[in-house]
This record gives sequence, C-alpha cells and structure tokens, in this order.
Amino acid sequence: MATILELEDLTVDFPINIGTVQAVQAVNLKLKRGEVMGLVGESGCGKSTLGFSILRLLRPPGRIVKGRILYHGQDIVQMSEKEVLGLRGNKIAMIFQDPLTSLNPLFRIDQQFTETLFTHEKGLKKRAAFSRAAHMLESLGISPERLLEYPHQMSGGMRQRIMIGMGLILNPDLLIADEPTTSLDVIVEAQFLDLLDALRNQFNLTIILITHNLGNVAQLADRITVMYGGNIMEVGPAGAIFANPLHPYTQGLLSSIPNIKLDQPKLETMPGSPPDLVNPPPGCVFHPRCPRAMDICKCEKPKATEKDGRLVSCRLYG
Repeated sequence: MATILELEDLTVDFPINIGTVQAVQAVNLKLKRGEVMGLVGESGCGKSTLGFSILRLLRPPGRIVKGRILYHGQDIVQMSEKEVLGLRGNKIAMIFQDPLTSLNPLFRIDQQFTETLFTHEKGLKKRAAFSRAAHMLESLGISPERLLEYPHQMSGGMRQRIMIGMGLILNPDLLIADEPTTSLDVIVEAQFLDLLDALRNQFNLTIILITHNLGNVAQLADRITVMYGGNIMEVGPAGAIFANPLHPYTQGLLSSIPNIKLDQPKLETMPGSPPDLVNPPPGCVFHPRCPRAMDICKCEKPKATEKDGRLVSCRLYG
C-alpha cells in the first residue's frame, strides 16, 4: 500500500512561564493508504497534540519546532495558511472529542453542513448542498428530517455521527478521530465503532484513531502506535502487539487491562507517574518506571529498532 502520510522527526513544544513543555519529541511515523492506525497511551502522552499538528491546529503557544509532515509528499509544515485551509476538510478531516462543544448550538444541523460545503465549494447551490447533507445522514443511519433540528435535540451518539458526516461530506482521504467515544456509553460506543469500520470500507478511508481505550483499538485498528511522554515506544500490527508486546511500557499498559476471561485476583499497575515534560528524565523517558531499566537507559535515549516486523524504542532490542 502507498504511504499517504509520513512524519519525519516531528517535534512540538509549548513554551510556558516555568519552561517549555516538550509535548512531542522527534516522532517518525508512516501511515499507509486504507489502514486504521491506533494511537494509544496515557493521558498527556502527546497523542492529541500529534493529531492537531498534522492539520496545523495547535493552539498558542504550541509550535512545531522542527520536522516534516508529508501528505502525499507535500510538507504541511511549509504550506501557507491558505494552502492548509484548502487541505482541511477536503483532504484531511478531524473528529473531535466532544461533539456538543464542536457543533454550534445556534444553528440547525443543515446549516452546519451547508456552511462546510459553501466554504470549500464556491458556486454550489443551496438545494444541492442540502441534498448532499441529507444523503450523508442517510448513510449514517439518521433520518434526513433531522437536518432541521439543533444539536441539543439529539443524543450523544447521533451528535457524534453528525460530526463524522461533517468530516466526510467533502470525501477526504484521511480521517483523524480524537477520542471519538469518550462521551458515549458502551452500547453506543460499539455501534459507533461498527459504523466507523463500515464507512472506512465505503469511502476507502485512512484513519488515525487517537484513544486511551485499548478495547477500541483491538476492534478497529490494523496497526498500533504506542506513545509515552511525547515519544513513540512501539509500532506494529495490532494482533502482534496484543499477543506479544515488546516494549516494557506496552507490556505494562496491556497487563493493566481487566480481563473477565482470566482469573485476575489483583489488577496489575505500573509504579510511578508519567514524566514531567518540562523537565523530562534523561535517556529513555520511561526508565524511572521501567522494571527492566539498565544503567545506559538512564543516560542515553534509545533508537527505534526493527524486531519481529515492528519498531521498538528500547535497549533490550538495540
């Protein structure tokens, strides 16, 4: 499969009063057309920052310090604001965590769809725009009549579907879903993931699924990228990572998931806390919590090493 997106040495900082938050540190990543990449890790590890960086949606004082974001070979970092505006929605779309805050409460659903269409397609007639919005709602399992309703009149699951529809209305290549199931109950969450999988096949979508919910990743993702402290720990096929995680952090992350099929008298936990990204530890960012840390881990940052068809940043394999 062709590479649709490539991150090269991407580094993102947030200068603040007490120092600089090193949110994303020298990330290298490739995304193939048609695949679902699960981006997982603890809260504050840099997942959402990475997603926002791809569309240059970082809020000040966030800034891309160095690196490249190549979409079909074109560097988004070097694009003008006008070029990036043409890319958002048309080629790369994003679903945000809370649809109730993302949708405008003062406008009907049809007005929010047509605003998106009119912004990107000059000269489009109002009737044609309404028809396209109605067709999109039908494909999402929602009656077109509900286009005339306001966001507060819909359930959380329906609002999330509306957000998907607004993301797909312009037929983008790449969809970034940032914690899309956070506000949903488990039943609606399962329905949402089934819908996302169906839309992936229907629209030939490439998806980055940003989440801390490893169950969602197991259900939907082809490959998994594990982040910790702004760094990538491990990248590989979803099945292989769940069956045999290599990095000690990935092992700890998976062992902390309750499993009703296994006899677990005690829930596994990882000692310590996530790192202070204003003053991250030297060497491997995970070494203060790693049960297998060596002396070299405390002073020298590991390089990504290929092992069993995966990339893992750990001295155990370097």
